[in-house]
Amino acid sequence: MKYLIIGTGGTGVTIGAYLAKASKDVTFISRGRHLDAIKEKGLRIIRPDDEFTIYPAKATTLESYDEKPDVIFVCVKGYSLDSVIPHLKRITDEKSVIIPILNIFGTGAMMQEHFDKALVTDGCIYVAAQIKEPGCIQMNGVILRVIFGVRDKADYRDCLKDIENDLIESGIEGILSDNIRRDALLKFSYVSAQGACGLYYNSPAGKIQKPGEIRDCFIGLVREIDALASAMDIHFEEDIVKRNLAILDSLSENATTSLQRDIMAGKDSEIDGLIFEVVRLAEKYGVDVPLYTKIAKYLS
Repeated sequence: MKYLIIGTGGTGVTIGAYLAKASKDVTFISRGRHLDAIKEKGLRIIRPDDEFTIYPAKATTLESYDEKPDVIFVCVKGYSLDSVIPHLKRITDEKSVIIPILNIFGTGAMMQEHFDKALVTDGCIYVAAQIKEPGCIQMNGVILRVIFGVRDKADYRDCLKDIENDLIESGIEGILSDNIRRDALLKFSYVSAQGACGLYYNSPAGKIQKPGEIRDCFIGLVREIDALASAMDIHFEEDIVKRNLAILDSLSENATTSLQRDIMAGKDSEIDGLIFEVVRLAEKYGVDVPLYTKIAKYLS
């Protein structure tokens, strides 16, 4: 299958680089200095214990891309989706599968409204990776898990299993979910809590890994998402506090979320979808979320 990766930050580059390393047909959509570096030197992935480089790496701008990919991983920030969707309409047809890998819960359902033929799944990723320099991604942990699936079983296509197999063959823990709303909200419970806690205390992972007030805040935020999930009739099959702490504790002590990095750099961010939306959903479903409410008030 022909893969297209839209967005070459830590998420998109890592997925695409692993696929390309396994000889899958991958094109990266990028721009600016990052695109220039990819074309000149390829894509370098630095992992905790080793590194590899994809060279040459196929890369271009979204405006210049004119093929019909089978699978599109959309790995941009939520605030960039409006500019991406018109191009997706141009390059997709009834055979296309679009997999959004965004932090914001409910992205796939929102995107599907714009497409009559192409299938838009939901998806999420577990990876700690960020741009180190143009053309180079630094992975800060060993976890690399991509979960995707359809919200309605009637939308299932056999090619989704092929995508799962391609991910696994590429060294990615690919999971075709039978309950993607649960699994996407499970991921959201981690990245939202770490982002909120990290912003409120100006803390990288290392400070949250140590027992005390900051770690207790992280735990409390995860529990509030758990309560919200129950109100939404989404039920987790495991202790999400224990699970999320295990993920947090596996990171390097300097790791931060993209939300933290964007805010600290004065850039646009996903703060609305990752933090303020939790407060809105809590009000809608009648759930008490005092920690999220306090942090949202502080950040606003």
